[in-house]
Amino acid sequence: MNPQETWRAVVREAAARAVGEDVGPMDVTSRLIPPEREGTAVLLTREPCVLAGMDVAEAVFREVDGKLKWKPLAKDGDRLSAGEGVAEVSGSARSILSGERCALNFLQRLSGVATRTAEFVKAVDGTKAKILDTRKTTPGLRALEKHAVRCGGGVSHRMGLYDAVLIKENHLAWVPDEELHDLIRRAREQNPDLPVIVEADRVALARKLLPLHPDRILVDNMTPEQIREVVQERDRSGRKIPLEVSGGITLERARGFAQAGADFLSVGAITHSAGAIDFALDWKN
Repeated sequence: MNPQETWRAVVREAAARAVGEDVGPMDVTSRLIPPEREGTAVLLTREPCVLAGMDVAEAVFREVDGKLKWKPLAKDGDRLSAGEGVAEVSGSARSILSGERCALNFLQRLSGVATRTAEFVKAVDGTKAKILDTRKTTPGLRALEKHAVRCGGGVSHRMGLYDAVLIKENHLAWVPDEELHDLIRRAREQNPDLPVIVEADRVALARKLLPLHPDRILVDNMTPEQIREVVQERDRSGRKIPLEVSGGITLERARGFAQAGADFLSVGAITHSAGAIDFALDWKN
């Protein structure tokens, strides 16, 4: 399955699951509307945002009623002002009402992630640091939320436990420092096509990792001063190993970490703590 087919499958599955959860066996309220009544509604944002979630919002209405007509007025990644319409949906009033909440839920959640990501990207503007997402995502919505991160200008980290080797503190608890070289060697032998990333929670450990040539060092819970020390050590060694910084990265502190020399800032908050953007559906006629 190619990436586009995979994405379409993710979108369809998410929409079907959401509609099934919300509508259940029957939308008992919308059944009160005579079946012949038809109209057009516009979906719009009530606050400034970076848009994300258009594909899955459309899929919600398709799931409810394949005869509904969807007209996009904006696209994922667009920067919107309050009051801007993002799409129109036309057809059975019953069907539009049944799909309204699910479609808006996806738009508000995913646009919230995209908007929060864009704020972090802006905070580090002018530095080399890129904003990375994490696995701290809503269960079942990871692919959609990581797409939203990219809409906001961020970069996706590994999708799951299968597409990168990330040796973290809780793995290293079982490995003495003198076995680090063998651990990285085995990681490469067993996963020749995957990047090998190793976490260091102290400067001394980062220093030990540099000559072992991991593909990236994840510097966790260090101060900007400690990060600068690791960067200087790396540069003196001549090894071009990217440094990813995680732990305690707030919007206010992001630039300081970036200016310390980080190549990546790994920010769980752009997914697990993103606020919802206020979206609405209004009838046009």
